[in-house]
Parts: sequence; structure tokens; C-alpha cells
Amino acid sequence: MIKYIEETTEFLQKKGFDKPEIGIILGTGLGQLINEIEIIHEVSYNHIPNFPTATVEFHKGKLIYGKLEGKKVVVMQGRFHLYEGYSLQDVTYPVRIMHTLGIKTLLVSNASGAVNLGFKKGELMLIDDHINLQGGSPLAFKGVEQLGSRFTDMSTPYDLIINAKLEVIAKNNNINLHKGVYASVVGPQLETRAEYRYLKIIGADAVGMSTVPEVIVANHLDLRVVAVSVLTDECDPDNLKPINIDEIIAMAGKAEPEMILLFKELIKSL
Repeated sequence: MIKYIEETTEFLQKKGFDKPEIGIILGTGLGQLINEIEIIHEVSYNHIPNFPTATVEFHKGKLIYGKLEGKKVVVMQGRFHLYEGYSLQDVTYPVRIMHTLGIKTLLVSNASGAVNLGFKKGELMLIDDHINLQGGSPLAFKGVEQLGSRFTDMSTPYDLIINAKLEVIAKNNNINLHKGVYASVVGPQLETRAEYRYLKIIGADAVGMSTVPEVIVANHLDLRVVAVSVLTDECDPDNLKPINIDEIIAMAGKAEPEMILLFKELIKSL
């Protein structure tokens, strides 16, 4: 993997990806932040050596380098998931590349379902902690100790100082930002009624199919991490209706302006 990382990093550096400070991962239906960036360079994933390729139709599949609020940023427009047939190492490979390019902070967004019925669709949740239900670890491979500590501490996977800043920004801008626990499952099928009850019992406030592997690797690399979920549906097992993916994408788009404001103001303060 070290050889692959060196090849990919060298390719991107030659393309002008010069010492970004902040990495951003844009989740389902959350691509409009790109419009706020002064884009300097962009490369499709399928042109980057050793990179996976996005296979989900609403994930764009570009790595973008530019400036946002005066900071150099590298942005994943579209991410990778286990449900696309990738390994956990594939899914998290871009985080390792962003780290090698120079980022110190990782901002993550995703679309998720609200298991906590006090949360409503269209609202945002700051991830305070998570539960890994993906059946594996992105650190479980030979030679991982050459890239960072094998036994990575996860007592505070999300940076407390940055989280506190984000809460202040939300309050100052009248944004209803919940705080809670995110459970990550494999997917791509949605959950059953019994599974939603289980998730609630074990302490999850929201559920999705991403983020946790990326956060584990970011902690492995000593990056500061913050993650925000856009709640796109309400997962009430007693009143469960058939899922509508188009509605989920539309709800993510509706809530996106608030998330963009949060991220922009946060980046300004870092």
C-alpha cells in the first residue's frame, strides 16, 4: 500500500495539489459546496492511479483542489462504500492520500436516517460518537503499523474542540444542530423494523452506510475529524413506510444550505 500511496500522491502533486490544509468528504446529495470553492484543479477518480471509481449514480467521482474561505482544501465529490463491492481499505484509501498531501483536518458529511424520533428529516446532526456495524476494520491488514499505530485509540474519534466550535456557529446562525451517535451499516438494503428497534436499543441516533471507516483511518493518521449528518428520513419502526431514494436525495439537497454555511464558517475559524 505504501508504494500505491506514493504513486497516487506524486501524480496529484504533479497535477498541482499543493499542500492542502483541510480535506472534505461530500456525501449523498451534498455536492453543492463545490460551488463555493475557488477551484484550482480537479481530477476524475478514474484518472487517478490506484484510486477506486465511484459506481453510485448520484456520486460524481472527482477529487477537487482549491480554496475555500482562504484555506487550501482537497474535496472528495463522491465517496466509496462497502456496498459497491469495495474493501474497507479501498473505501478509506482517499483519506490516506489526503493525509499524505498534507491535510491536518478532515470534514465529513453524509445523509442518514433518524433513529432518534426526536430528530426530524431535513435537520442536521453533529456526530459525537459512532457504532461500527460494518463487520470489519480498515486497519485490519498486514503492515498497517508502517502507516500509523495498529491499536488506534478511539476514545474521542471526533475532535471535541472543533465540535464545540460548530455548535457555537450553529447557534449563532439559528441552525438546529442535534448531537448524537451515528451507526454505520453495510447496506445497500435499508433496515427492517426489527433492525431499527435494535439500533435504538444500542444507542444509535442515526444510521447510514459510510463515514465510520473514513473516521477510523483519520484517527489512525492523527487527523482532527468533524462529521455532520443530514437527516433525510425518519426511521420509526411502528410507522415504517417504503423508502423513496429520490425523496432522500431531495431532502439532502433541501438541508444542504445549512450544512454549507456550517462548513464555511468552521473553515474560516480554523
